[in-house]
Amino acid sequence: MTAQGTLYILSAPSGAGKTSLLKALYKKDKAIRISVSHTTRPMRPGEEDGVDYYFIDQESFLVKVKRGDFLEHAEVFGNYYGTDETSVRSQLEAGEDIVLEIDWQGAEQVRRRFPDAVSIFILPPSPGVLYERLSNRGQDSHEVIQGRMREAISEMSHYAEFDYLIFNDNFELALSELWSIVIAHRLKLSRQAAVHAETISLLLL
Repeated sequence: MTAQGTLYILSAPSGAGKTSLLKALYKKDKAIRISVSHTTRPMRPGEEDGVDYYFIDQESFLVKVKRGDFLEHAEVFGNYYGTDETSVRSQLEAGEDIVLEIDWQGAEQVRRRFPDAVSIFILPPSPGVLYERLSNRGQDSHEVIQGRMREAISEMSHYAEFDYLIFNDNFELALSELWSIVIAHRLKLSRQAAVHAETISLLLL
């Protein structure tokens, strides 16, 4: 029997290492599916439509918003981003575990539709480390970096709205903790009972 997959929400401020952790998790666990969002921003060199994003024009995006196609959507720096709800639901019904890499506002929207979603917030180990990561090897001005710090602090203030909290100080440890959350939810009674219903039935004869 196919059990319902789990929907994971992964959020973090810029500089916390969320994207790197998610890519490493996917390499470690191929059963994880990373949701591909729609966006109106231009495709960058090396990106592939349907892999990195679904690239669509603004008019088409707004039509999808009006139809209620998106599980969550937001405007970031003049570009729109959104997660297609039908795609997510079909993957979950097929038993796949889906990860949404979104900000706290998107997470809030998703929780309203999927109250059972598992939400995880990634934090840097200290303000100093965050500042160093946001400095981007000295390519940005002090004012730009300070602006990024303010945005990160605003994002981090929402950590208490999430189910799990991971501090990304040691990358391998943070990755192990992230994966352990996924494994633990796969071992929950409701999921195991659905997946192994026949075996359990035979054991209880």
